[in-house]
Amino acid sequence: MTPLPPKERVEKLRKLINEYRYHYHVLDESIMSESAADSLKHELSQLEEQYPELITSDSPTQRVAGVALDKFAKVEHQYPMISLNDVFDRTEIQNWLTRIEKLEPKLFAEPDAKEYFVDIKMDGLACSLIYIDGKYTQAVTRGNGRIGEDVTANVRTILSIPVELRSVEGYEEFITGRTEIRGEIVILKTDFNNLNKEQELAGKPVYANPRNLAAGTIRQLDPEQVATRPLTFRAYDLIREKPLEVPTNSYAYDVLRAIGLAANNQASVFTNLSDVMKYVDKWDEKRHELPFNTDGLVIKINNRELFAKLGVVGKAPRGAVAFKYPAEEATTIVKDIVIGIGRTGAATPVAVFNPVQVAGTTVQHASLHNADEISRLDIRIGDTVTIFKAGDIIPQVQNVIKDLRPSNSQTFDFEAALKHQYPELQFERPDGEAVYRIKGASSDYILKRSVEYYASRGALDIDTLGEKNVVTLVEAGLVQDLADI
Repeated sequence: MTPLPPKERVEKLRKLINEYRYHYHVLDESIMSESAADSLKHELSQLEEQYPELITSDSPTQRVAGVALDKFAKVEHQYPMISLNDVFDRTEIQNWLTRIEKLEPKLFAEPDAKEYFVDIKMDGLACSLIYIDGKYTQAVTRGNGRIGEDVTANVRTILSIPVELRSVEGYEEFITGRTEIRGEIVILKTDFNNLNKEQELAGKPVYANPRNLAAGTIRQLDPEQVATRPLTFRAYDLIREKPLEVPTNSYAYDVLRAIGLAANNQASVFTNLSDVMKYVDKWDEKRHELPFNTDGLVIKINNRELFAKLGVVGKAPRGAVAFKYPAEEATTIVKDIVIGIGRTGAATPVAVFNPVQVAGTTVQHASLHNADEISRLDIRIGDTVTIFKAGDIIPQVQNVIKDLRPSNSQTFDFEAALKHQYPELQFERPDGEAVYRIKGASSDYILKRSVEYYASRGALDIDTLGEKNVVTLVEAGLVQDLADI
């Protein structure tokens, strides 16, 4: 199977990601998991980095997701609500730091320059609150980053949002003039679970996830209905017309709490990458204990003057990234479908992938179980698939993303593949069984041939695992089936 040319792959990825974003951010429904969408977006970013001539201004990597809905008045943001680029491991964080330090080497030489502000990334609806002289005046959704929806009446019903900012000694200037507060509207896990229990008792459908419910609630036309939902606001940014009033991101959080807004208490400041990564590792498991859903962290340059001087590339600031924890799902491309044979003579198809990280480990293959499962999935060589780990252990193919299928793909012919891989053997599929089995060969011979093909250049391409070494491993009892490799 000939892989898609980069230009065609990029175009297909953009179309699919834009379709996902429309459903997710506008219709408040999901056509795939957020992990799978992140995986596709990351692939697109890597392709655009490798082939910069393919970057276009309308690429999903160059713009903020979402559009303003027609049923609410449109509001232009005074300061764009830009999104962040994603990173997935320590190397990508280090590469980000190296790039920005090269841009402003003199500024990074200052004593307080290498301070990194790190906070939990909340999974909610981004919203901007406008206060004039301390009075709640307007609330606007992110929209497309430049133009959002005016949801002032609905957001006013959220009890954690003050209609008047607190006057506190030392922070008096923040209740004069224009103060913009940005944050996430979320539904906490406990409140979400209680709502679903009420839905079940009433015989009504349960809600899919807190983020979609929060977004859908804010877009209700009736504020009284919005008031019945347990929405919560967590602030993450403070903007003033005089930037020097807020010198650091950590100070912004101090101000937010002082004037009456909730901000995450988990946020911390670090002076080196090692401490940042310790924080990342700490919350990898502890994040499940948080009252709200999250899939990662936000890492920013703490000094806001330096942050501003680093500027914006595309639609993302250079001075911040979003670290995403290992996805429970990811997307990858099927390089081959190899049929392995165990000692019992059963022929088991295995999908061989481009390596991808899933739940913290690298996955390169997954069992497709039998010919019927291949037909059910309609999986083909060259397909882009979503994979997950069943019970966080066994990789499995969840579905095929057919919008990314090469135009010259062909249905997988199981019997033809058996003849190609094992021309010297005969197979049969007994009535009532889903599995093809070999006729009349010893179990050791079957296993040796299966492992040899599995390790060959056309499959996993395992260096040094040729015929002689396969024979040695099988005869020594170290390899008794494909999983032992």
